[in-house]
Amino acid sequence: MTDEARLPIIPASITVHLGAPNADAKNVTLTFADYIKNVASSEIFPTWPESALRANIYAQISFALNRIYTEYYRSRGYDFDITNNIAFDQSFVEGRDYFENIGQIVDEIFTSYVRRDGFVEPLFTAYCDGVEVSCAGLSQWGTVDLARQGLTPYEILQYYYGDDISIVTNAPIASIDTSAPSIPLRLGSASDEVRSIQIRLNRISDNYPSIPKIAIPDGVFSFDTEASVRRFQEIFSLTPDGIVGPATWYRIQLIYNAVKRLNELDSEGILLDEVTQQFERELNEGDTGVEVNNVQYLLAYLAQFYDSIPPISVDGIYGSATADAVRSFQRTFGLPITGEVDLATWDVMYRTYLGFLETIPFKYIEGNVLPYPGIPLRLGSESESVRLLQEYINYIANVIPEIPSTGVTGYFGTQTENAVLALQAFFGIEQTGTVAAATWDAITDLYSDLYNGSRLNEGQFPGYELGT
Repeated sequence: MTDEARLPIIPASITVHLGAPNADAKNVTLTFADYIKNVASSEIFPTWPESALRANIYAQISFALNRIYTEYYRSRGYDFDITNNIAFDQSFVEGRDYFENIGQIVDEIFTSYVRRDGFVEPLFTAYCDGVEVSCAGLSQWGTVDLARQGLTPYEILQYYYGDDISIVTNAPIASIDTSAPSIPLRLGSASDEVRSIQIRLNRISDNYPSIPKIAIPDGVFSFDTEASVRRFQEIFSLTPDGIVGPATWYRIQLIYNAVKRLNELDSEGILLDEVTQQFERELNEGDTGVEVNNVQYLLAYLAQFYDSIPPISVDGIYGSATADAVRSFQRTFGLPITGEVDLATWDVMYRTYLGFLETIPFKYIEGNVLPYPGIPLRLGSESESVRLLQEYINYIANVIPEIPSTGVTGYFGTQTENAVLALQAFFGIEQTGTVAAATWDAITDLYSDLYNGSRLNEGQFPGYELGT
């Protein structure tokens, strides 16, 4: 299953475990449409009114998609998507024939599912036969009476699940992979996966208050995210390293599903803005912006230590020179030579940069400019790097009145954020209030210019345009 940075899709195939979850039984993989045909042919009768058949099939599709979308079993370490044990899931009989009319209906609507209005995930459409077993959801035999009264499939579903539902149609079909990122998430990572983890941890912390809130769930893995991950790991008996690998990723998803009740009829629901993608997967020639600036900064720094990497300008424009430098970097580190910055290239670039930083003590010495500390600094950050940033800001503020000063505390509070926002406006950088490589580079360059300018002899030109 892909992570929740995407809307639900119809899986090209589904893997069914032929038994209870913990039973030693085989798995069967088949197309999703064939799976639904099997379930429908096993649970309902082809002689029922068509409206009843369609209502039941919508419910069966949505139930299965809810299991897949939330990775109900995958997040528990199983290698299947659903079981055929009716105590947990839907009836499925390996090798059975399908009823012709049921098969035709499934072929028509298997890319449709039920969801609550305003929410993203397929509704957990609980149901039972309504004769031997009663439940809070749909009654399969009850749909027959409603169909005979003239209700449409949608009206039947509303009768059982409420008026605030809709049927999503023509959902895309695609192969689905497991959602855990291929590269572990840690300090400095920036991606939709990071944002997803931040959103989930913030919700989990409502139920587990000792997990600290992440002030800005913006997809940037900073110190507050690390602290939240580490506390989560402590609570749930995982290695408390502050890194989100597969084990932590799936445990977070499992607990998030539980506190949100995503696998229950009264689900809290997932809002669209929680799953909207905000990060590009890779940077290519022709791209511009802060992300390009950050890559250029790292390359320019590493070029000082590797003759094989040509020096480049840090201008936020991914031109031919940047593409050449990326190819040189990829060649140096044995990566595919594409000239594009994908996750693998970024990860090696970033880890190499951090390796050099480990030898540098981040302590303020007047006039000394240190490289970007490698971790984005923002509201809630607390470190010697923040203290160093505050020293730079205050020196600048003494010279440029429109830049507010800030306390030198090592804590990134609202005063520091306001100063950063003012500096970003001064530089013409996107005003995020977060200090990543581009903002750090601009601040330290200005600090260096101002400091060196103050040390010039009388009559020396400091390097700025002189007014007329």
